[in-house]
Amino acid sequence: MDVDARKLRILQAIVEDYILSNTPVGSRTLSKTSGLGVSSATIRNEMADLTEMGYLIQPHVSAGRVPSAKAYRLYVTQLLPQGMHEEELTGARRAFTSRVRDMESLLTQGTATISDLTHYTALVLTPRQSDLTVRSLHLVPVGKERALLVIVTDSGVIRDTSIRVSSRLDAQALYTIGQMLTQRMRGLTLREVREMLYGYAASSDADARVLSGIADLAAQVEKQTGSDRVMVGGAHNILYYPEYADVSRARAFMDALERRDSLIAMLRQGEDQLSVRIGAETGIPEFSDCSVITAPYRIGRGHTGVIGIIGPTRMPYARMLDMMRMFSQELTAALSVKE
Repeated sequence: MDVDARKLRILQAIVEDYILSNTPVGSRTLSKTSGLGVSSATIRNEMADLTEMGYLIQPHVSAGRVPSAKAYRLYVTQLLPQGMHEEELTGARRAFTSRVRDMESLLTQGTATISDLTHYTALVLTPRQSDLTVRSLHLVPVGKERALLVIVTDSGVIRDTSIRVSSRLDAQALYTIGQMLTQRMRGLTLREVREMLYGYAASSDADARVLSGIADLAAQVEKQTGSDRVMVGGAHNILYYPEYADVSRARAFMDALERRDSLIAMLRQGEDQLSVRIGAETGIPEFSDCSVITAPYRIGRGHTGVIGIIGPTRMPYARMLDMMRMFSQELTAALSVKE
């Protein structure tokens, strides 16, 4: 059985009504409010066909119909109406960019802003840390036999971390070491830097405490490059939707957000383009009643991160796709300025 033009119009009307109401849609209501120009009997027959085809679900015998994941997929692929008007996008863009400050906090602020503007749970995945290249390394004394390591890459400051150093190394010596390391490591990836530092630590020619400090330095670089980072904002937003009024469903959703490896794997699938995953397409069982929209952003010299939102399957897709497209563009532009 084909989904002809009339069935498509009826399915679109049902999806959009359900997105707004979260209430099963009946044929009588649809005939009065949708402007389809057909009788409730005709709509009822078409709804029966769409149910048989797997696009609609009837929760109870006397209830109206609810869109299935298959219906949302067809809706996103073929039936999306106009999204945000330009003036709405301009307002959202202003709110987004006004929150962006220094490089270190930009991604954190971006996560919060995406969550605030969409009213969904926001995710921001950093670029692959091990592929970033080094601009400079700095060693700053902070106490007895301690120094602060600052690694600056082509995407900005990675992180400050404290390491052990020899008590013989004063501020000038640490500065000199930092300059030497920068000269030798500029342009290398963090993975290559880690291997080089372990090579230095294995040397038998230097002071044991210096070697110990270099080994610590290598270990800290390895810790920072060993796994990708994902930031989560507005996890509580899901609780405002009636689908998650049930405590067990809400708890399962929150638990899934704690499994960062699963989130990273899901987000990495969206590195190439703006995309929508509906229900089981997310690959995470706890998100079977959710949709995830992801978009890539660029940072530094071609490095890619991913932003995403998670919400109920009845989200307003056209608006959310427009917003995610805008967030991707604004985040890329902001990071390019900071480069």
